[in-house]
Amino acid sequence: MGRAYEFRKARKMKRWGNMARVFTKLGKDIEMSVKSGGPDPASNARLRLLIQTARSENMPKENIDRAIKRAVSKDSTDYKEMVYEGYAPHGVAVVVETATDNPTRTVANVRSCFNKWGGSFGTMGMTAFLFDRKCSFKVAMKEGLDIEELELELIDFGLDEIFVDEGEILIYAEFTNFGPIQKYLEENKFEIRTFAFERIPNDTKELTPEQQADVEKLIDKMEEDEDVTNVFHNMR
Repeated sequence: MGRAYEFRKARKMKRWGNMARVFTKLGKDIEMSVKSGGPDPASNARLRLLIQTARSENMPKENIDRAIKRAVSKDSTDYKEMVYEGYAPHGVAVVVETATDNPTRTVANVRSCFNKWGGSFGTMGMTAFLFDRKCSFKVAMKEGLDIEELELELIDFGLDEIFVDEGEILIYAEFTNFGPIQKYLEENKFEIRTFAFERIPNDTKELTPEQQADVEKLIDKMEEDEDVTNVFHNMR
């Protein structure tokens, strides 16, 4: 199996941290989706998937409804998606994705975290070229489905990789092919349980256990910031 599979397995238990962080991230994503595409899931494809993802993560319905109502209210928070880059200790490349209502605060916090935990804060484009942007879908298995036939179908829509993991279908494709693949899956009555946008490292650095611990300290501290939605790195 390919890089996307290995990357997912490595991040599986850490991706969003604890339940509170999962709900916070999903709430922000839902608000931004409503603002860009409207509050009706029937006409807002991304909101439709976010609601399904939230349900899969056991986010209470009232939390989902509250996020949608916040987005359409006059006093709603205006979140901006900002990306920051840098290096962790031992030359590990790091890309930090955030959703913030105060970019000045967020950039200061991210810079401080890099500096305090032995890394270095960088400029836009400094490390992004080391990662491939991908979209991914987790889809319920259909009875009698031939995974090889599905793979051939999805190649026409830009599929990179498909595999079955723990009874679910995992699909990876280029970031730009998210829309066509989502449309195909919905039109063919597949149950999309979750989706994500990820950055897959095109090269990885192998470190000693002690060096890995240094990098993980920085990443753990970065993920504690409520503005941070994802931290990607190229540590093996």
